[in-house]
Amino acid sequence: MTTPAMPTSDTDVDLPPRTEHICPLPHIPETVAVVRHRARRVLSHWALPTETADDAILVISELITNALAHALPPAVLRLSMPEVGGRHGLRIEVTDAGPLARPRPSPDSPHPAEFEEHGRGTGIIAALSMRHGVSHHLHRITRWADLHVASSWSVP
Repeated sequence: MTTPAMPTSDTDVDLPPRTEHICPLPHIPETVAVVRHRARRVLSHWALPTETADDAILVISELITNALAHALPPAVLRLSMPEVGGRHGLRIEVTDAGPLARPRPSPDSPHPAEFEEHGRGTGIIAALSMRHGVSHHLHRITRWADLHVASSWSVP
């Protein structure tokens, strides 16, 4: 399977549609930084308030890091601006192929901490989003978060 190439500069990134952007997430170390930069451009193009964009970048980083560290490829980031009840919100989704198989610790394991959760990503996502969750599909899992967008914002 071929890994999609990551854009290396702003000139490699096409401007996204007005309210939806999809980005494949190769399982390589550079992915988080490159996609964070690309997402910032998308959110800027959508003219989101700076505070919303800053929160979104942090949520995007957490969701991508989780997918790269704990899930099977392929993974995809989807940003959208759905309208719910006459207001827009920012939906951030990362879909992957499900969790990596991890060995179970034996009762006499000298390092049981290796098998514990080790991040604060879910807490960060919960603090920055209106709501968040996980959707299970056949052979896929989507982790998502909805962020509030100021009522004064309108589709560019």
